[in-house]
Amino acid sequence: MNACRDEWNEDRAILRSLKDDILVMDTDGIILEASQMTGQIYSVDTKALIGKSVYDLEKQGMFTPAATPMVIKEKKKITFVQTTGEGKKLLVTGIPVFNPEGELVRVVSYSHDVTDLMNFKEYLEVIEEDMERVKSELHVLRNKHLYADGIIANSHEMSKVIDTSLRVAEVDANVLLLGESGVGKSLIAKFIHNKSERNRGPFIEVNCGAIPETLFEAEFFGYEAGAFTGANRNGKVGLAELAEGGTLFLDEVGELSPIHQVKLLKFIQEKQFYRVGGTRLRNVDFRLIAATNRDLKAAVTEKGFREDLYFRLNVVPLTIPPLRERLEDILPLIEYFLQYFEKKYKRSRKLDEAVIQRLVYYEWKGNVRELINVIEQLVVMSPSALITAEHLPQHIVSYANLPLFYENDNRTLPEILADIEKQVLIKAKQRCRTTIEMAKALGISQPSVVRKLKLHRIK
Repeated sequence: MNACRDEWNEDRAILRSLKDDILVMDTDGIILEASQMTGQIYSVDTKALIGKSVYDLEKQGMFTPAATPMVIKEKKKITFVQTTGEGKKLLVTGIPVFNPEGELVRVVSYSHDVTDLMNFKEYLEVIEEDMERVKSELHVLRNKHLYADGIIANSHEMSKVIDTSLRVAEVDANVLLLGESGVGKSLIAKFIHNKSERNRGPFIEVNCGAIPETLFEAEFFGYEAGAFTGANRNGKVGLAELAEGGTLFLDEVGELSPIHQVKLLKFIQEKQFYRVGGTRLRNVDFRLIAATNRDLKAAVTEKGFREDLYFRLNVVPLTIPPLRERLEDILPLIEYFLQYFEKKYKRSRKLDEAVIQRLVYYEWKGNVRELINVIEQLVVMSPSALITAEHLPQHIVSYANLPLFYENDNRTLPEILADIEKQVLIKAKQRCRTTIEMAKALGISQPSVVRKLKLHRIK
């Protein structure tokens, strides 16, 4: 009985009663003491570990790496992740123990099972990879959306617009897009954004004419919680703030009221603003593109538009010509949107020669937007694969300004296109003084102009 008491060691008993995995080794890596939890961690009998070498246990695959050699080498506290033979992940801390003379005599290690945490970490890494993939896919989709689909620039006039757009996309100067309603100002704005260094940022379009005057400031600048009755209790981020790092496109900017023109001018100059009901000054980095179908210069003269705001917007003016001045673009636009809506509505449609004739020479007061609407209507409403003149809207059928074409004259499409080319050449010859000017206007070479004039017997 007394012998048993002599063998009992209080420190050892306390150590083995601990609920943590604790090991005590000498400098040769021999295990001197181990807590009861150690055996459970490594799925062995704790008593069987006493007297074993950690080097041998590592070779046997019980765990890797061992703490002892690292602590002996570093002579300081270290923490690392250890893997057991069963694949558990342990966060191990090794501590050196020195005698009064400063000699290393023991190595103590303790560990915590972090298998679930490590698995969770790996899961998060997978999620992060998936998120990066999704972000990349969204970026590709966004670029496809911004890529100016439907911009046809066969005509000299539209080619100049595209060339200017590419040049201005290289800098952050304000751009003012001018032109009639429906000419494609928003497409050009997106084209400039997509070709600029800000193409990874957002493209925020604000239709200044569509937002009620009483709501414009709250929509544009946002508002704080409780700013006014009926406001979102959490407040709202404004459109201006959403443009951070990207392009802010102000469509129909000429429709702004005088008071909002003042606030817009201050915002453009300082790129700072307060939300409605807010007290914190907010900064936003954006590139500005504005558009209008109004004559802003005349509006300034008539005191309908602020002169200082006009000059702020009009750093780089870019006028998009109406479709009636882009005859070379009409047929390619028809073909493009016919294919687009065929694919969208899964319908195969073909325009007969009389339809092509009337569409090419229609006045298109609504410009490209009207053309898109008509083509979509024809694809959707036509009861047969062949779209004939009877399927055209009445206002197009009754339009009288047609060249020397007649319906149902049994000509082929190449023959019709040859006649169209002849009409285009005649109009170009009327506008231009020389074949060199005609070549520039038509976007072809001067020898081609001479050859085509001769082919069509145009003098």
